[in-house]
Amino acid sequence: MAVYDSDAGLLAHGLFSQVEIHAEYGGVVPEIASRDHVRKLLPLINQCLDEAGLDRSAIDAVAYTAGPGLIGALLVGTAIGRSIAFALERPAIAVHHMEGHLLAPMLETEPPSFPFVALLVSGGHTLLVEVRGIGEYRILGETLDDAAGEAFDKTAKLLGLGYPGGPVLAKLAETGDAERFAFPRPMTNRPGLDFSFSGLKTHTRNLWMNTEHDATSQADIAAGFQLAVVDTLAIKCRRAMQQTRANQLVVAGGVGANIALRKALQQDGRKHGWDVAFPRLEFCTDNGAMIAFAGCQRLMAGQSSGLELQSFARWPLDQLSPLEQTGP
Repeated sequence: MAVYDSDAGLLAHGLFSQVEIHAEYGGVVPEIASRDHVRKLLPLINQCLDEAGLDRSAIDAVAYTAGPGLIGALLVGTAIGRSIAFALERPAIAVHHMEGHLLAPMLETEPPSFPFVALLVSGGHTLLVEVRGIGEYRILGETLDDAAGEAFDKTAKLLGLGYPGGPVLAKLAETGDAERFAFPRPMTNRPGLDFSFSGLKTHTRNLWMNTEHDATSQADIAAGFQLAVVDTLAIKCRRAMQQTRANQLVVAGGVGANIALRKALQQDGRKHGWDVAFPRLEFCTDNGAMIAFAGCQRLMAGQSSGLELQSFARWPLDQLSPLEQTGP
């Protein structure tokens, strides 16, 4: 949840994490997630309004995440967001989850400027997008199976690192020898900008099954796996930058917090003369601030959503309308 002002910027934001709830099951349980959203969302809204020093009557509009994602959790946010807007007689704006991530770096004091290439890399999505402006998106490449973040979490579970495993695996990788075992860089030996991480995950599983399960091997496999993912993402980013002749790369989404990935892309940026922008770490993972910002931009362009309660498990990013195509 967040409160954003078009002039003053971000006034308040809050997050209630469900990590402890889902850790027992080794992953997100959609029904449990949705029910917990019902319990926690209204108190979190009140908390953020108190932090901003506002009551609900001061709100000019309500933005909510309409998709893509787990439909049950989306429906909770949609129903509450749309209901508050209806009760206050204010506009409501249905925001695309990935547009929120893509625009998250705009919350920084020195935001990137259009046009740029964006790498959106998270637990559910891995996309390369050419961005000409808000709503002007051309998909350059996407994952054909597992997203990078999903591959991190599943590999961490395989290695017995628990949930959420991605950050734990990344930390363990710092102590390992990434060169001890050979790992493929999937789909880098052919043209194109699409991704595939399921084969890398299978390779890692087979390697672990045929290796002594000691702490050294665990760390070395984690390091080799992480390097393979980072190299693959970096190779595809270089191709996208060359293909579009862009001079700015924006990285967003949960895996954008990965230190090894940040270092690799920053090194590529210095070598090839690109600017590389990231959101701050707290705005890499799902957060209300990016949704509030994205909603505000569309509100100021005259956009709002109807009274219907619509959420979308799947919602292609390139179906969004550019801001200039909407009236005031």
